Amino acid sequence: MHFGFDSFYILIPVGPPMRRRPVDFRRPARRRFSKVFWFTLCGVLSLIGFALFGRERGSTSTSAMVKRYYRRNKFMEGINITEEMLSPHSITRQLNDQIALAKALIVIAKESNNLQFAWELSGQMRHSQLLLSNAATREIPLTGTESEIAIRDMAFLLYQADQLHYDSATLIMRLKSRIESLQELVRSVSEKSTKYGQIAAEEVPKSLYCLGITLTVEWFRNTDFQRKLNGGNQIADKLKDNSLYHFCVFSDNILATSVVVNSTASNSINPNLVVFHIVTDNINYAPMNAWFSMNTFRGLIIEVQNFEAFSWLNASYVPVLKQLQDSDTQNYYFSGNNDDSQTPIKYRNPKYLSMLNHLRFYIPEVFPSLDKVVFLDDDVVVQKDLSPLFSIDLNGNVNGAVETCMETFHRYHKYLNYSHPIIRAHFDPDACGWAFGMNIFDLVEWRKRNVTGIYHYWQEKNIDRTLWKLGTLPPGLLTFYGLTEPLDPHWHILGLGYTTVDQQLLQNGAVLHFNGNSKPWLKIGMGKYKLLWDKYVDYSQPILQQCNVH
Repeated sequence: MHFGFDSFYILIPVGPPMRRRPVDFRRPARRRFSKVFWFTLCGVLSLIGFALFGRERGSTSTSAMVKRYYRRNKFMEGINITEEMLSPHSITRQLNDQIALAKALIVIAKESNNLQFAWELSGQMRHSQLLLSNAATREIPLTGTESEIAIRDMAFLLYQADQLHYDSATLIMRLKSRIESLQELVRSVSEKSTKYGQIAAEEVPKSLYCLGITLTVEWFRNTDFQRKLNGGNQIADKLKDNSLYHFCVFSDNILATSVVVNSTASNSINPNLVVFHIVTDNINYAPMNAWFSMNTFRGLIIEVQNFEAFSWLNASYVPVLKQLQDSDTQNYYFSGNNDDSQTPIKYRNPKYLSMLNHLRFYIPEVFPSLDKVVFLDDDVVVQKDLSPLFSIDLNGNVNGAVETCMETFHRYHKYLNYSHPIIRAHFDPDACGWAFGMNIFDLVEWRKRNVTGIYHYWQEKNIDRTLWKLGTLPPGLLTFYGLTEPLDPHWHILGLGYTTVDQQLLQNGAVLHFNGNSKPWLKIGMGKYKLLWDKYVDYSQPILQQCNVH
């Protein structure tokens, strides 16, 4: 049997059309709480927060109070204060306040020359202090009965002080006046100290006078000294031998020059190659010769010259000698009456016109046969062998010196008058200064550059003392400007005559310089450095003991 799908039908009854409900994708509605519920919840949370905050705050407050109480107790222990003094009705504190005020008023009363009132205040203050002391001893606070009289009497005196206008303003004015008068006194004392210190530095001790006179007598009494010093042609040849180490000292101080020579000889590796040229004045020529004839310094060759015997040293050639003939210059240096003493005494020291100071600018003329020389001041001590100085290359310069511009004070503007147009035009105010006292001079370059002529030029320009006032260093700075080769600082240590010097510098220094007023041969010398100088003086020598040199 075959059934075909083509003829198979199903009949479905037709009725009205049916509608499908659309799918709802919305979230089911939440259940809402009433406003009352939310207000209630907020209130409960607020109460809980306040409760927690209050507990924490209470805990913090308690801790802070404990700490404050502890600090207060410690403070009270430190200043010896009691509970009674903290009371608003404290009698002890009232007495202490009165005593503090009385102390200030006593000062004012004394300043006002009211000594009777000051005495009464002092007496009442001591009485109040005694009451406080007794109360502290028995550890019982003062009562109103026992302190009433003291408080009343002190109050009466304080009222009197008020009537006398002893107030804070008066105290301030009087103290200010007192301070000004004390400052004026300090200024006056400082000026006197400087003046007397300068005088003490310039005076020659009696012992050195004695030494000079005694040696002069010995020189003329003993002709062997003269023959020993001259030494014949062999010594004369060495004085001109440029293969040797030549040193020069210009001084009228026999003992100081002896220390320079002795310290150089003691520390020299080859003392037989060292030649010392000493130049002094006519007065000290004989005693200086006698001293160096009596003493040997490890075979050093020593020459003593008298600068007053130099024929070329005259007023027509030397500006300083020409200035000495000027009446204004003589008045400035020797009378000091031309400017009502406005110029400090140190600027008026006649030694600054001494040819022994200015001979350093004429070294080629003094030693015409020498090519190189080391110049030493008479207030130095030599601690090292100085022969390496002669092999230093000066790079075509004339002067080898240690610079002193580590501090601002030692630059050119501190030595020269830069308000003068000629100084401003030629010199850098911040150029580095250097020191005389240990210098190596190339005399060949000196002569080639006519350095002495440069010195003469500046001395002539400064005849009215408007370019500089003090000493030989300012003209030296002008003369050797651009002609100075800096040396290693250890070669020359300065300051032993006026300040404290680092111990390391003292140990490593080749030359120690006692520049300043406190020279080691004076009573005002700095004791802590005097031993560095003393070790080169043989105080056991009869002639030194005879003159009480110590």
